[in-house]
Amino acid sequence: MAAPAAEITKSGILVTTLTRPPRSLWKDAWWQFRRHRLAMIALGTLVFLILFTLIGPLLYHTRIDDIDFLLSLKGPSSAHPFGTDDLGRDLLARVMFGGRISIAVGIIAVMLAITLGTTIGAAAGFFGRFDNPLMRITDLFLSLPVLPLLLVIIYLFRDSLRSAFGPELGIFIMIVGVIGILNWMPVARLVRASFLSLKQKEFVEAARSIGARDRRIIVRHILPNVLSPVLVAATIGIGGAILTESTLSFLGLGFPSDVPTWGRILYDARNYLDIAPHWAIFPGLAIFLTVLSINFIGDGLRDALDPRKSS
Repeated sequence: MAAPAAEITKSGILVTTLTRPPRSLWKDAWWQFRRHRLAMIALGTLVFLILFTLIGPLLYHTRIDDIDFLLSLKGPSSAHPFGTDDLGRDLLARVMFGGRISIAVGIIAVMLAITLGTTIGAAAGFFGRFDNPLMRITDLFLSLPVLPLLLVIIYLFRDSLRSAFGPELGIFIMIVGVIGILNWMPVARLVRASFLSLKQKEFVEAARSIGARDRRIIVRHILPNVLSPVLVAATIGIGGAILTESTLSFLGLGFPSDVPTWGRILYDARNYLDIAPHWAIFPGLAIFLTVLSINFIGDGLRDALDPRKSS
């Protein structure tokens, strides 16, 4: 509800006007985000895809490993809306199940990258003695070719991780860990730059003058002001992590064939594109919509959290 405000004009008349009460930071960010039409459409699309992968298997009672050779490579129909693969398995069930793994890989890998990048960037930006060595390590990781290094690491260690954790969990841990460890560097640089700027502000000096320790200053005073750009970087990083997992699975170095991630389904369909294009279209469309939606959401968050565009 608008709050009344009063002012006296030059003629001495008291005029009362209605002014909008100030919004909180997150309410203002949400108001700005809603004005970004593409971001709102992308948010709705992403919510639909997440519900599609989480709730869909509960409503669509078809097992992902039901084999029927009589239905091999059949196109979309009322019984199988996405068609079937070379073993007659239902593709709708496999795409829904695979989406859970692909999205989980993207979210967990980015959480790992954000945690590493924020910790290293905060240490480098706040403590001057750590700045040079940590940034040189960051530059070293940035100079490494990510995809070839991913392929080498997975090729060398996948058998040992499979034997230690099992074929599915071992591959999941390896892919998430490798993607997260090799994608923290941009976040570290972003956080470092923000810390270098914010640690000179008056509110930090005020906190230090009343005896606040470094850890409290970092966690309670500086870090909350860094969350906005980190949040934007996280949304964009999720799309990149999903694409990386899909690439690894498409190259045959990801999950085994009995774990139908979106990338693995595309890998299995590579030899049947001419006679069964539906096998690749639906998982490819799921990857495309998910990554595109996340990128548009990142654009919307970037505009919403920009203080220059607040009103």
